[in-house]
Amino acid sequence: MRPRPVVVWLRNDLRLADHRALAAAVATGAPLVFVYILDDETPGAWKRGAASRWWLDKSLAALDGALRARGGRLTLRRGAATQVLPRLVADCDAQAVYFTRAYEPHAVAVEDILKVTFDAVGVAFKRFGGHLLREPEEVRTKAGDVYKVYTPFWKALSADFTPPKPLAAPKTLLGFEHDLASDALADWRLHPATPDWSGGFSECWQPGEAGAHARLKTFLADALQDYAEDRNRPDKPGTSRLSPHLHFGEISPAQCWTAAVHAAHATGGAGKGLETFLKELVWREFSHTLLYYWPDLPEQPFRQEFAAFPWRRDAAHLRAWQRGATGYPIVDAGMRELWHTGYMHNRVRMIVASFLIKHLLVPWQDGEAWFWDTLVDADLANNAASWQWVAGSGADAAPYFRIFNPIAQGLKFDPDGAYVRRWVPELAALSNEALHAPWEAPALMLAAAGITLGKRYPLPIVDHAAARARALAAYDDVKALAQQKS
Repeated sequence: MRPRPVVVWLRNDLRLADHRALAAAVATGAPLVFVYILDDETPGAWKRGAASRWWLDKSLAALDGALRARGGRLTLRRGAATQVLPRLVADCDAQAVYFTRAYEPHAVAVEDILKVTFDAVGVAFKRFGGHLLREPEEVRTKAGDVYKVYTPFWKALSADFTPPKPLAAPKTLLGFEHDLASDALADWRLHPATPDWSGGFSECWQPGEAGAHARLKTFLADALQDYAEDRNRPDKPGTSRLSPHLHFGEISPAQCWTAAVHAAHATGGAGKGLETFLKELVWREFSHTLLYYWPDLPEQPFRQEFAAFPWRRDAAHLRAWQRGATGYPIVDAGMRELWHTGYMHNRVRMIVASFLIKHLLVPWQDGEAWFWDTLVDADLANNAASWQWVAGSGADAAPYFRIFNPIAQGLKFDPDGAYVRRWVPELAALSNEALHAPWEAPALMLAAAGITLGKRYPLPIVDHAAARARALAAYDDVKALAQQKS
């Protein structure tokens, strides 16, 4: 007689290789039931955004194909996981549920509720790591406190660190022999309602485990060696572009770490490129640790004095920023790249975030919400920690007086104008010097390029010098208020 099945509950771990929960489930010798639950009970502001839903649709289809090729299949159900998962366990009379740990506040609460539910009926509820290199509880100061500054966090995590050897994907799976009710993926309608928006996504991305490994292979071969410098250049293919694959768990950070170290050693060492890439993986760890211990990070400033910041909620300015119509080419290029591809180069993310927060004084939460809806790599921990870093309100934040000059940033990191010309083609005919500040271009040059500022391309919605002075004054007011209270 066959043992009762084990349910493998999948969330942000949509892969077969280096999957600890899956490997442990296979080791039981029991039939396996694989389930993904589209949880509609996620708090309203943090339900999956439109771009993430597009990716999820493709990733689930890829995962189901990989499971079926090995003898399994993916069951899809929709609703509150606290209700849907116990019903599924009852439907198949499962002996256990194995799953990968998550760190978002809602996900943690769901795990706690389900643990009580399954303990009461004698069903094993086993949690495994794998979404991070090390668990948040494992990286602490000598005094046992949580790190609030990135550099010592990096040093503590990376000291003599070698991740366990990544687990191979199982070649075959013992599937559950009885049919279980399952939704059809197409019925979830995960594609955005405006297909003309997401139409460019497929040109840029291959969601799924195979796509993740192809992306990693290309990065290691073509970009790792020069990563420390080229990652700041949006005009070059110098970044890994692994973030959406990591978010959905199509590849593990341990796989990325191990492969990067091996690639570097095979070529005699990649030097700063390797270290910089590993530091980016650890920044992801740091962000998840902050979210785990400070669950209101996506909504509230980590530094409480910033609760008194004099924000200006200007709908017209926010809309211009969202549409890539601010009049600052490097900012507009980034926002248009985001809209077309569901992604934005990391250097440009910092530039556009600084512009929204410091030039326009629009609350960082408004930018965070836009990124949440439009990024295919939208990740609650990374998104919240990074926006607060730029705002100066985070745990290990950029100095409040660090206000990017979008003109200087464009000239420095897009010196030949290739990035701006791609995404703001109406300015393509301008010289490299004029491209990043078209309002300063000679009238004859504008006329020859067919550009009428204010019509074909907008004039700047704010003056840089005036906006910078206004932002510094606002930050000084917050600083003074905090000193009065202390």
